[in-house]
Amino acid sequence: MNLKQCSIFSVLVVFAFAKAYSQEIPAKILSKEEAVSLMLENNFGIQLANNQVEISENNTSILNADFLPSLTGNAGANFDRTSSNTDFGGATNAEGNPRPDIEIVGAETTRYNASINLDYTLFDGLGRYYNYKQLKEQYNLTQLEARETIENTMLQLFSVYYEVARLKENVIILEEALRVSKDRAVRAQYQFDYGQVNKLQVLNAKVDITTDSINVLNARQSLRNTQRDLNVVLNRDLENKFQADTTVTFVNQLIVDSHIEQALQNNVTLLQSEQDIIISGYQIKTARALFLPTVGLTGSYGWNRSNNPASAFFPSTTGTSNSLAAGATLRWNLFDGGRSVIALKNAKIFRESQELVKEQLKQQVLRDIANAKGNYKNALTIYDLQSQNVRTNEDNFSRSQERLKLGQITSVEFRQAQLNLLNAQVTKNAAKYTAKLAELQLLQLTGQLLNVAF
Repeated sequence: MNLKQCSIFSVLVVFAFAKAYSQEIPAKILSKEEAVSLMLENNFGIQLANNQVEISENNTSILNADFLPSLTGNAGANFDRTSSNTDFGGATNAEGNPRPDIEIVGAETTRYNASINLDYTLFDGLGRYYNYKQLKEQYNLTQLEARETIENTMLQLFSVYYEVARLKENVIILEEALRVSKDRAVRAQYQFDYGQVNKLQVLNAKVDITTDSINVLNARQSLRNTQRDLNVVLNRDLENKFQADTTVTFVNQLIVDSHIEQALQNNVTLLQSEQDIIISGYQIKTARALFLPTVGLTGSYGWNRSNNPASAFFPSTTGTSNSLAAGATLRWNLFDGGRSVIALKNAKIFRESQELVKEQLKQQVLRDIANAKGNYKNALTIYDLQSQNVRTNEDNFSRSQERLKLGQITSVEFRQAQLNLLNAQVTKNAAKYTAKLAELQLLQLTGQLLNVAF
């Protein structure tokens, strides 16, 4: 094998190495809508939040509000076995003869009873009414908490989803860079064989192929790891392979501005704070109910049966009785040591605290919206600038390719142009997804994250 054949063989070996690690098995594209659907169905955090909503809904049932009467049943049975000996102490009967002792062995007595008792509260100072209202508002609060969980999980989902998309585009960019390096290596080898360039040009090309191959390897591994991260969020098989949709569409700026104007009415944190204030209002009314009397009705029906054995003076008897009773009760706690007064004062203070918390949250939300809006606009501007930078570097790279073919620049200068384009493309991809995530964070603060298309 001559020198030319050895050189070509070494280049082919490098090509084979690069190709072995740059091939990718095509995978199905997981759309954004499908990812959201899987998240809502499978995510553990969302499932737990939905369970809390279901529990809260059960608590709002009239069966849990003390509006219905209580009915209890009681039954009992008693058994007694007694032996006795009666001595009359020398007493005589009518004929004047001594009365004999009376001995009773194993006399059995049985008693049975059953009853049904009814209790119903007619009026308790409206305490149960306000408790029921409070349970209704607690259900609304739980729904808002579940919504917040869904919003946070959705942000987590898209932060990972768009990271998969970014890494996928990076892999494509790096594979293109590898392809360019392989083409340059082939050209450099032929130029060397014909004495047009020195050996350094060939060696530089081989080094660049190795570097680009390693970059592809690292990018593909990062992509695979991030795919597993997304599978965790979606609660499915970790090794499930897929590709993310790299299409990014931004919401119209006028629509975003309209959402910002309505943010205080739709922000989920402020809505939860408002629910806390409503609930604390009912807690005050419940505390006031302790100062009013409680009026109730009672009723019962009972059945009793007893079997009594004969005794020294009476024959055996069997008796059955039935009873029906009804009544009304009035209970008024005139003084409980001041606990009711303290409970009412604390309820009022708690409501005032909830109003202060809402004002504090309102200020924080306005700050967060202002920051998110600034971050979003800044990210869009950077994305536009990076897009222009990519176009500039593409022109520079095309010119560098032509000049390399004409021998007007060195391979080092060409490599620099290639790296400049590579860095510009990678930075542009990062800027694109950073801008989209900034938009989603702004939409969450305005309470519209669940109402927009992705």
